[in-house]
Amino acid sequence: MARNTEIERKFLVCSDAFLSQAVDSFVISQGYLCKEPDKTIRVRIRDARAFLTIKSNALRKGLAKFEWEKEIDVRDAQEMLLLCLPGIIRKTRYIVPAPDYNGQKRCWEVDVFHERLEGLILAEIELGDENEPVTLPEWIGEEVTGLPQYYNANM
Repeated sequence: MARNTEIERKFLVCSDAFLSQAVDSFVISQGYLCKEPDKTIRVRIRDARAFLTIKSNALRKGLAKFEWEKEIDVRDAQEMLLLCLPGIIRKTRYIVPAPDYNGQKRCWEVDVFHERLEGLILAEIELGDENEPVTLPEWIGEEVTGLPQYYNANM
């Protein structure tokens, strides 16, 4: 896989059964400094840590996206959130182990959205290869990979 590459699949979640399988959770606030069709610049605060992330689908083909992320000072991130475009997202992310594939540990990241997006629950899994098989837990619903309305930047 190319450096700074993210390959993920995204699904709606149809039950809260994932909660009993979660091994960790984080509270996330995130906003976007730039939202263009082929790139985003995101500021995220996850508990006591903060990150600046650039994502783009212009440099990779298929499910693969360019992703660059750098940890930044939380106070800087708090100020940058004030500069973000309207629509700050608040969610709780649950980490749920997935079956290993070829010795690679995988986890589902299940996002339970709050405030204006209350009721929406999405699950993502990052893969090492676009063709990597995925075992879907019983709480996974419809696949929404590639549907723009489910990109955080469009919510």
